[in-house]
Amino acid sequence: MPTLVLKLAPLQNPERYRQLASALTDLTVDLLGKRREVTAVVIDDLPSARWHIGGAPVEQPTALLEISITHGTNTQEEKAAFIQAAFAELQRQLASDGTLAPASYVVVRELPASDWGYGGRTQQARKLALAA
Repeated sequence: MPTLVLKLAPLQNPERYRQLASALTDLTVDLLGKRREVTAVVIDDLPSARWHIGGAPVEQPTALLEISITHGTNTQEEKAAFIQAAFAELQRQLASDGTLAPASYVVVRELPASDWGYGGRTQQARKLALAA
């Protein structure tokens, strides 16, 4: 049940948001083995004037992607492959010249199974129910 939050600049169009959400969902399913039906993508775009790197407004397309997953459900290699592929996809879709701002990030956050869930149940409760 991963959640992905993508912040980007500059502003995009609705079709681009759909393409980004679809591609990021595919990567999450294919590289991290997560379930498509509970993968959520939230996209928040900002005018370039509201994003600064090194104290100056950005001049190139810029992105920050954070994905939250349950701790211990993926290997270091799987997470590294996701980071590499997600960055490449963001660069492909957002940078017409092929270059995102160097300080564009992909972050994998691992949360304890007891600290999050969906549908009103924690991931730990789901795991315990399966074991019973």
